[in-house]
Amino acid sequence: QVQLVESGGGSVQAGGSLRLSCAASGYTDSNYCMAWFRQAPGKEREGVASIYTGGLSTDYADSVKGRFTISQDNAKNTLYLQMNSLAPEDTAMYYCAADRTPPVIPCALRGYVYTDWGQGTPVTVSS
Repeated sequence: QVQLVESGGGSVQAGGSLRLSCAASGYTDSNYCMAWFRQAPGKEREGVASIYTGGLSTDYADSVKGRFTISQDNAKNTLYLQMNSLAPEDTAMYYCAADRTPPVIPCALRGYVYTDWGQGTPVTVSS
């Protein structure tokens, strides 16, 4: 049974940093797409960053380029999202997602592609 568990969310002032983690378990393949999404209250879900675990190809939403970095630790089966220069508009619930279907590189930032989702971790950025 596959499982994704996010952690690391919290409250931070504008300009601060947070690192989100997503522990993956139950995956038998080492090469697949993973991504971070977020959803703010009253807004649609937005793809933030994606990564191909087999080759480290990454993609970012324009809104986070230069501020957020997606990475992975294969030994720990963990996905990370380093978030720097946080702004109030980054406030949202952040979700980790994985796609067990054959990957298309670069990995998508569209939610419907992904087969597995975590429960989310909240991020609040105050001004």
